[in-house]
Amino acid sequence: MEIQSIKNRFGIIGNSPALNFALEVAGQVANTDLTVLIFGESGVGKEAFSQIIHSLSARKHNPFIAVNCGAIPEGTIDSELFGHEKGSFTGAVDSRKGYFETVNGGTIFLDEVGELPMGTQARLLRVLEAGEFIRVGSSKVQKTDVRVVAATNKDLLEQTDKGKFREDLYYRLNTVPIRVPALRDRQEDIPLLFRKFAIDFAERYKTAPVQLDDEAKKQLINYPWPGNVRELKNIAEQISVLSQDKQITADTLKRFIPETGNRLPMLLSANPQVSTNGHEFANEREILYKLFFDMKKDVTELKKMFLEILRDPNIASSLQHSAFANELKELKQNEAYQPVAAQQIINSSQPVVLSSNNEIQEHEEVEESLNIMDKEKELIIKALKKHKSKRKDAASDLGISERTLYRKLKEYDIDE
Repeated sequence: MEIQSIKNRFGIIGNSPALNFALEVAGQVANTDLTVLIFGESGVGKEAFSQIIHSLSARKHNPFIAVNCGAIPEGTIDSELFGHEKGSFTGAVDSRKGYFETVNGGTIFLDEVGELPMGTQARLLRVLEAGEFIRVGSSKVQKTDVRVVAATNKDLLEQTDKGKFREDLYYRLNTVPIRVPALRDRQEDIPLLFRKFAIDFAERYKTAPVQLDDEAKKQLINYPWPGNVRELKNIAEQISVLSQDKQITADTLKRFIPETGNRLPMLLSANPQVSTNGHEFANEREILYKLFFDMKKDVTELKKMFLEILRDPNIASSLQHSAFANELKELKQNEAYQPVAAQQIINSSQPVVLSSNNEIQEHEEVEESLNIMDKEKELIIKALKKHKSKRKDAASDLGISERTLYRKLKEYDIDE
């Protein structure tokens, strides 16, 4: 089947070479029973390719089912895929057929196949190699004739190296690979997709379709689109519903496209959830928590270095031309300063002060709150005061998006 016919039939928008090649491979492999593995980031439309393959195959009149492997709990996924017998586990009040039994003769699409537990991977491998499976709690081998189309947004070879994915299953699934390009890799298609979505939403909401001027188109094309086509569709719907002006300018578009590049460079690498030393952060609070302790460590080191300068005359003399030479001289002439006292300060873990008779008095340290939520709330309040309640400027200063700041204001009940 020709590529243009596939596009017209399934509503595929775009003319990039990478997209055309992926559609060509899908069309060629559709009328076979070969297992297909679809690679692509989240939101690129991998499920659409599985439907194309099924609809153009000899199984098109038989059942098709899409299963998100990452959305099914590990304890029940074997039952969902292969079925179970009555009493095989708590809550199994009756026997139940699994997907491989109910879709016999058809096609099953396993989305996010990299999320399958190792035990389930072994069961899936047996289905692919021998067309056999066993229900949970049963010893009877059953036959099934199901074509498997799988998809993943992970590097499964890397997962095999980490022991999280079976190597034999990877090569069994990867009989025919199809790579769906990310939206940022097909920039020429972005205006076409936006126009299609704008027209669709205009019909749905009974309004005139929005249109982009040249600067807005450039901005749309240069945005990295981490959410791919799904994100573009959401943005198009927001603009169609919320924008009063149907001629969209670059300034108008900025209100809808999330800000990029506002990160903490001292902590983060190219991956916004990974620090420079390779530690993975689960959320923004862990990032702030790490930042606070790094700052505390830096202040402690600075205090020790400064007191070391006071204690050693050679170091002090080398700094006579520096900006704080006069201050250093005055401090050394102070009657409360003694080298012994400085050494005790350096070696002490507790804060100390000098009395008028040069006796060192240790003060009990009052531990400040280390609750990350309190610190986060305090930073947000300071940023809002600094920028006179301007959310956009405050969010930029905090290194988060304006949407995240709005969510935090609600979460901490902060009155602007």
